[in-house]
Amino acid sequence: MAQCVQSVQELIPDSFVPCVAALCSDEAERLTRRNHLSFAELLKPFSRFTSEVHMRDPNNQLHIIKNLKITVSNIITQPPQPGAIRKLLSDVVSASQPAEGLVANVITVGDYDLNISATTPWFESYRETFLQSMPASDHEFLNHYLACMLVASSSEAEPVEQFSKLSQEQHRIQHNSDYSYPKWFIPNTLKYYVLLHDVSAGDEQRADSIYEEMKQKYGTQGCYLLKINSRTSNRASDEQIPDPWSQYLQKNSIQNQESYEDGPFTITSNKNSDSNLLSLDGLDNEVKDGLPNNFRAHSLQLDQSSDPSNSFDGPDHTKPSSHETKKINTGIIHGACLTLTDHDRIRQFIQEFTFRGLLPHIEKTIRQLNDQLISRKGLSRSLFSATKKWFSGSKVPEKSINELKNTSGLQYPPEAPELQIRKMADLCFLVQHYDLAYSCYHTAKKDFLNDQAMLYAAGALEMAAVSAFLQPGAPRPYPAHYMDTAIQTYRDICKNMVLAERCVLLSAEILKSQSKYSEAAALLIRLTSEDSDLRSALLLEQAAHCFINMKNPMVRKYAFHMILAGHRFSKAGQKKHALRCYCQAMQVYKGKGWSLAEDHINFTIGRQSYTLRQLDNAVSAFRHILINESKQSAAQQGAFLREYLYVYKNVSHLSPDGPLPQLPLPYINSSATRVFFGHDRRPADGEKQAATHISLDQEYDSESSQQWRELEEQVVAVVNKGIIPSNFHPTQYCLSSYSDNSRFPLAVVEEPITVEVAFRNPLKVPLLLTDLSLLWKFQPKHFIGKDNEESKELVTGEPEMIGTEVISEFLINSEESKVARLKLFPHHVGELHILGVVYNLGTIQGSVTVDGIGGLPGCHTGKHSLNMSVRGRQDLEIQGPRLNNTKEEKTSIKYGPDRRLDPIITEEMPLLEVFFIHFPTGLLCGEIQKAYVEFVNVSKCPLTGLKVVSKRPEFFTFGGNTAVLTPLSPSASENCSAYKTVVTDSTSVCTALISAASSVDFGIGIGSQPEVIPVPLPDAVLLPGASVQLPMWLRGPDEEGVHEINFLFYYESVKKKPKIQHRILRHTAIICTSRSLNVRATVYRSNSLEDEEGRGGNMLVFVDVENINTSEAGVKEFHIVQVSSSSKHWMLQKSVNLSENKDAKLASREKGKFCFKAVRCKEKEAATQSSEKYTFADILFGNEQIISSASPCADFFYRSLSSELKKPQTQPSAHTEKQSLEDAVRLIRKCSEVDLNIVILWKAYVVEDSKQLILEGQHHVILNTIGKEAFSYPQKQEPPEMELLKFVRPENTTVSSRPSVEQLSSLIKMSLHYPESFNHPFHQKSLCLVPVTLLLSNCSKADVDVIVDLRHKTTSPEALEIHGSFTWLGQTQYKLQLKSQEIHSLQLKACFVHTGVYNLGTPRVFAKLSDQVTVFETSQQNSMPALIIINNV
Repeated sequence: MAQCVQSVQELIPDSFVPCVAALCSDEAERLTRRNHLSFAELLKPFSRFTSEVHMRDPNNQLHIIKNLKITVSNIITQPPQPGAIRKLLSDVVSASQPAEGLVANVITVGDYDLNISATTPWFESYRETFLQSMPASDHEFLNHYLACMLVASSSEAEPVEQFSKLSQEQHRIQHNSDYSYPKWFIPNTLKYYVLLHDVSAGDEQRADSIYEEMKQKYGTQGCYLLKINSRTSNRASDEQIPDPWSQYLQKNSIQNQESYEDGPFTITSNKNSDSNLLSLDGLDNEVKDGLPNNFRAHSLQLDQSSDPSNSFDGPDHTKPSSHETKKINTGIIHGACLTLTDHDRIRQFIQEFTFRGLLPHIEKTIRQLNDQLISRKGLSRSLFSATKKWFSGSKVPEKSINELKNTSGLQYPPEAPELQIRKMADLCFLVQHYDLAYSCYHTAKKDFLNDQAMLYAAGALEMAAVSAFLQPGAPRPYPAHYMDTAIQTYRDICKNMVLAERCVLLSAEILKSQSKYSEAAALLIRLTSEDSDLRSALLLEQAAHCFINMKNPMVRKYAFHMILAGHRFSKAGQKKHALRCYCQAMQVYKGKGWSLAEDHINFTIGRQSYTLRQLDNAVSAFRHILINESKQSAAQQGAFLREYLYVYKNVSHLSPDGPLPQLPLPYINSSATRVFFGHDRRPADGEKQAATHISLDQEYDSESSQQWRELEEQVVAVVNKGIIPSNFHPTQYCLSSYSDNSRFPLAVVEEPITVEVAFRNPLKVPLLLTDLSLLWKFQPKHFIGKDNEESKELVTGEPEMIGTEVISEFLINSEESKVARLKLFPHHVGELHILGVVYNLGTIQGSVTVDGIGGLPGCHTGKHSLNMSVRGRQDLEIQGPRLNNTKEEKTSIKYGPDRRLDPIITEEMPLLEVFFIHFPTGLLCGEIQKAYVEFVNVSKCPLTGLKVVSKRPEFFTFGGNTAVLTPLSPSASENCSAYKTVVTDSTSVCTALISAASSVDFGIGIGSQPEVIPVPLPDAVLLPGASVQLPMWLRGPDEEGVHEINFLFYYESVKKKPKIQHRILRHTAIICTSRSLNVRATVYRSNSLEDEEGRGGNMLVFVDVENINTSEAGVKEFHIVQVSSSSKHWMLQKSVNLSENKDAKLASREKGKFCFKAVRCKEKEAATQSSEKYTFADILFGNEQIISSASPCADFFYRSLSSELKKPQTQPSAHTEKQSLEDAVRLIRKCSEVDLNIVILWKAYVVEDSKQLILEGQHHVILNTIGKEAFSYPQKQEPPEMELLKFVRPENTTVSSRPSVEQLSSLIKMSLHYPESFNHPFHQKSLCLVPVTLLLSNCSKADVDVIVDLRHKTTSPEALEIHGSFTWLGQTQYKLQLKSQEIHSLQLKACFVHTGVYNLGTPRVFAKLSDQVTVFETSQQNSMPALIIINNV
């Protein structure tokens, strides 16, 4: 239980005090009414004694009474109505609220920090009022009248006679059977006569004389002259008299209530008009006395005729309303005619009455009762001495309550000895003689139980327990089981909840004082029931406080019981208390994952707050239900949402012109907000396909984003002569959480800005947003000159500055995440700030009715029926990236700016749109197709400097510089060929047709960027609204599979802009390639050294072509139509195929072999050509020549070559020894290098839908090294094998840059010329001599020293067997020097002694560069065995 102002030792004596009745004449009542008080009210503040009071017990021992208090009340002859008492209790509770600004106790339990109100004044007020408004009953005497004050005024004509009348009236009320109420303690009630004298108006002498007469008649102990009203009621009096009455009356003075007025008053005095002014007559309430005097039948008649189940604390249907419980008007001053002297006189009067009248009367009564009991029981003289006998004697076993029959209706006659014991016990209890009271209660309890008078027994048990607790020195423990029995009896047998409640209130206080919180809580909870919500609420709340005040606080039990209390308060109409309980409990449930409990509490808090017109609290509570991840059912969530909208609507009605409220739904993921600058992409139109560019539908991919960035940097570097400007930032059309948003983005006037807002509906009910648009503010600027800007004031809603798109309906289904794309159209230059979104939040009215309540007929908007909606906003607040650069940023948490929602609107810029016409999606590897590209300027500014950049320049070409000018040949147009062709004469089939072209014409040169390709616009400018169509040739990539090819179009405005330097347009083409041909080629030196010029070597080129196409592509066969070569130094001369079949057809999986002779280009041609001139030689396999030096054949050839050209050329440097060594190595390497490139041109015949199509294409093979096989497709790298880790540091050995054996072997080319067979008559001449010419050819450009050694190297018998033995005659070693590319012949003679086949390839040749000190000597390997047949004739 909560802390109380009074301790239990103060509470109980204050609750049970001697009761005194007051019966006033009308005149006397009028005198007191001058002070706005009745006589009983007048005495109230003076009814407590601060000093100790003494009296004697039956043993004549002195007994001290501390803080004695008496209560005086006007006689009312009907018991109060239960409804009135309920109303009074309800008003008392609702009037007592926690003080504003009260600092609550903070209790820390585990991980809970709870703010809990330590005291509960409403409960104390309730308890006080409850105990004092209890009607008197027959089974106990605690609130029966002990005495009666008879009050008359000295101003009456016959005061003494008036006293007689009053005395008779009192006697009639007490003894006449017509009056069952009020109850009197003993038949012989003490009568005390009081003469009231008005000092300011009355005659003092007369008063004194009347008083003397009274003393003669009633004795000095029985009467009193009380002088009051020493001054006239003058408000303007300077003297400020204190008002001790207000604290007693102001709290609960109740005006006469018509609702309970259903009959005439029964006032026991001469009735005149003044009787209606009695506002506080009646109940024995010391503080909260305040019931009107018109209470009628009291259902709590505790006699046999009453219905025991009819309790005044029935269901609380009377709801307190503020206007019913009126505080006494503060303008009324109580005791206005009384001076401080009068106050002292009243105090003196009370003391006189108590000391001289009441206490002696009580003392006498106790003695009489004691004597009666002793004589009746035949026991020893005093009860005191008999006590021991009662307790030590044999005990009667007490029967359990369940065994006892229901005898609650049993009634004793007033003079029954059992009741006398009870009377005596009650008297002793009232004067705080608890020992004696306990003895009597104990005795009475036994008697009642023996008689099975359960109501009486329960009363005795209850008071015995309280007396035992209050006994000084605590001789015995508190008998809690007495109380339990009493409560059970009252509740279950007597069906009297009022008495049971009193037991519980007292017992719980006692248990609390002993820190037995658990037992107290159990007791309080036990008395909660359906018959009274108010009582149940208060008891549950106290039980909750018990749980939190335990040694180990039970926080969750506290919260749970607070919720129950709040629920009952709500049912009892105590909205404020209900709200307070729920708020207290919320502290425990909040944020602990009890989501359903939290929802329930928030919902209730919202409803109660709304009822109390605390609309902001209501909105906040409902908001919580909606924004937490709710586990409620859809129906419940729908109810919550409607409730929220309803409350919100009311809030917004209060301030219609106020700022828009922040709405909690739907959730907005601010960081996922994306901003897109520019128009939406156009859909494909037939064969026309718009450039993909950037759209919000594309997912962010860091890899591709990096690629685009590199492409843009590449093109910007080319435009700025190889340097990227310091102020360059990659263009960002779409800003998201992945982009760099640290700078203000630039948007172009008249181009839309699309903001994609990511909404999420956490509820299981759909949300309907209507009139959804962006909220923004704009600062327009005027550009005056270059750098001067003039700012204007902020604008927030002008459509002529910024057009705003409104989405009329946006439906988000249950638990759905959905993005809304909202557009702004800037019409003016300036700074734009996008603040958030504004919309009407509503829900669809479905067919389902929630909580049994159907939806209101909603207004129908569009396709959805809107139930109810409120207008509000949500801000888009995006937190920037966390900074992590400096030490300070790393150690603290700092975030950078995110400016994606704050674009700067700049002046107009050109806007390019690109369309691709007949653009293929599938190609064969190497296939060439022609498409068209259309460039359209859709802005109002001309554009220039159009370039396209791609990582795959070998995929496409716009043709060389000449391509646009050359018209297509008629034959090509007939065959729809992409190539430029010429029909040839069939005689020139096997020999090559030669043409030349410069790589510079095709945009390829040393040091150029082949990836950046200028687009050949007719006038290099595209005017506003103009469009240009250009041809574009495409070649399928060499690897099969799906290829993403990125094009970036770069363009600039004609006039330079300060803000935006250039603009870009992206396009990603996706091409699927399937396998076609696989080409391998090898080049060898020819062994025959004949040449027209007699210089330089010829070469043989072997080409293998394999059809690796799989049949799915529908390709029937491939025709090799032409093989072309392209080189600066070599060209194909003729085909040396042995087969006569000119038709080179390859069906599926077939392989064809070709052999060509290659010769050096003519020297004179080579001299005239620049280093960039290439010679093209075409060898035809048909009757149509494709001009390989023209577009697009040459373009693709150069593109494939460009990777080679990009390699840096080494510059000659100063000759040191090391340098010359490297030069030598380079010269030797050059001998084995060749720069011959082969282009295979083919046609493929495809059957598709019973139509035959002809596809054409080309493959390139780049031959660099003699004898090394080259491929048309990239070779897969084999992964290196795993090696063991080496933990030893390798020694730093310098690797000598020696050329390899293969490179040295191609330095000198050697060939032997001899007859294939030689006839010799061995029988005539035994030695056969054959002349052999050894030709030595220097392949390098330097002088070479050569040594020819003719000695046989091998002498092993195996070698002799294989080759046979022969000898060279003459010189065995020759030393020669060969000039650059010189051919030298040596005449040798071979000598044979037998017929047979011999290998003449035994001479070993050693070579070194003449100017080198270092000798790179190695045997020059002969390429082929030189076999000779020697025949005998």
